[in-house]
Amino acid sequence: MSCSTTILDRIIARKRQEVSDRQDNQAIEALYERIQDQDAVRGFTGRLVTQAQSKQSAVIAEIKRASPSKGLLRADFQPALHATQYERAGATCLSVLTDQDFFQGSDADLKAARGACQLPVIRKDFMIDPYQIVESRALGADCILLIVSALDDAKLAVLHETALSVGLDVLIEVHDERELHRALALDNRLIGINNRNLHTFETKLEVTLDLL
Repeated sequence: MSCSTTILDRIIARKRQEVSDRQDNQAIEALYERIQDQDAVRGFTGRLVTQAQSKQSAVIAEIKRASPSKGLLRADFQPALHATQYERAGATCLSVLTDQDFFQGSDADLKAARGACQLPVIRKDFMIDPYQIVESRALGADCILLIVSALDDAKLAVLHETALSVGLDVLIEVHDERELHRALALDNRLIGINNRNLHTFETKLEVTLDLL
């Protein structure tokens, strides 16, 4: 890799290989069949909107084992336990990291967390292919994350449409004004601002203030 390759570039390159491996292991048709066995989605967007309309804070609590910038966050990582603790503490929704190579997450983390509580759960991963969207619904996710900086407009639209077609809500993540305009073009109800630049992993809290 060249010295100009960013952290996000490395994550996406690895994700392409991961998706290819998963497709070789299980056809997308099998994932659609698995969706039939899943219970109804819990309404991620609806839960947040209801909370906001009642003038209460809406909190998406995160379940994450590690990160590229901080390394291992906690050795005693127990997704099911953390989910129940968050629920008791009043969280509105859960966010579960499933990327393995950079965040030490897993599909099992998502299933364990969702199975332990009644909160809607977003699968937080780097979505680059429709296969992952269908897979997310088959795993039991209620919502998926689309990161604008990782996708061109055409792929962003395809992934958004795929998510809606299988009943998933979508949280679109932006970092700057250009990305915000791209996200708004999709007329999606949820847009999140990430203060961290995923190419450099530099964090600036002013990003949110600039975009509001």
